[in-house]
Amino acid sequence: MDNGISVNGNRQKLVYQGFLVPFILVTSLFFLWGFAHGCIDVLNKHFQELLSMSKARSAFIQFVFYGGYFLMALPAGLLMQKVGYKKGIIFGLLLFACGAFLMFPATFIQTFGSFLFCLFIIACGLTCLETAANPYTTVLGPPEFAARRINFSQSFNGLGWIAGPLVGGMLIFSGSSNNNKFATIALPYMLIGILVLIVAVFFWRIKFPAVREESPEAENASGGSLKDLLKYPHFILAVVAQFLYVAAQTGINSFFINYVTEEIPSLSNQQASLILGFGGMGLFWLGRFTGSTVFMRIVRPNRLLAFYAVANVITMALVVAGLGWTSVVALFSTYFFMSVMFPTIFALGIKDLGPLTKKASSFLVMAIVGGAIIPVIMGYIADVSTMALGFIVPLICFAFIVYYGISGYRVRQAVS
Repeated sequence: MDNGISVNGNRQKLVYQGFLVPFILVTSLFFLWGFAHGCIDVLNKHFQELLSMSKARSAFIQFVFYGGYFLMALPAGLLMQKVGYKKGIIFGLLLFACGAFLMFPATFIQTFGSFLFCLFIIACGLTCLETAANPYTTVLGPPEFAARRINFSQSFNGLGWIAGPLVGGMLIFSGSSNNNKFATIALPYMLIGILVLIVAVFFWRIKFPAVREESPEAENASGGSLKDLLKYPHFILAVVAQFLYVAAQTGINSFFINYVTEEIPSLSNQQASLILGFGGMGLFWLGRFTGSTVFMRIVRPNRLLAFYAVANVITMALVVAGLGWTSVVALFSTYFFMSVMFPTIFALGIKDLGPLTKKASSFLVMAIVGGAIIPVIMGYIADVSTMALGFIVPLICFAFIVYYGISGYRVRQAVS
């Protein structure tokens, strides 16, 4: 990786001297939780058929998974403050692996609740990883390149989102009997559990340099409480924007296969999962990679965020219209424009918070609970009306992100 970039004719480091190996290791975490999220989206459709449940009930997969983020976010933030980024990451990896391996006994229990429990444990582990990894990437180099660093790392998250539906679709949708179908659920999680343990060993063995998070205003914050954070409007609006972004993304992911197979009945579930993996998630990765390596060199992050959000308002309108292949193409093109939203909102939200950064990160990760709520609403709309109409919910979410990218991102003087 070329870790230098030219700024005003001078070559500056994207990552500080001696921080490259930790940066690479932390970036690997983004792939791991992307893979886990990608598998979740395949499970949604699988359980609808395996247990003959409604779309709204199957969305409880997302409710429990993202609910785990909500419940674990603040404890994860406190853990980071107490033990630091490295130990917090190792704890998250072990929790992640534990939930993945529990999928094996769940295939013998064969109840929806047993799988939900495993997903909840996985989500708690991922919460620790995201609470640590997202802010850690922003402080491993010059502050002016924080948004580019986190977008670069998040591009590998996009690769995980590609691999998840592809591997999950091939393994989970294989088999002919119900017993086989239950058993195939465990396979991708057993593989990821082994990989997660290997990564945990690397984190345990490699020394991580200490980093300093500073800001003149935040250094004077008394106690680092929630009250201190509420003095920063750009942070508050970032939490709202992140809530709505994750809500929109999760809703789109959850019902992508449903929408595609209903708009194009000739397509099977496995074919739809391939479209999700190669089409949707492929564009998602491409968007993150080009966003961090190309577009953010020439466009300010907030402006790119606003432009992409406008594009997604348009694509969602086409999806709601239900125009067959035109709407399907619009649906998977949405992934390109969603690509930079999470890391860019995150970087803009924690800007100039200094020692409040870890606590702020907890709330931004907690905002992921949006993914627990919106799929249930979309599922209910789909059950009483049409799947296409359910996509009006993400459209509304993207409209707020347009505002955040235009105005809400601005760092204002901390108010008393």
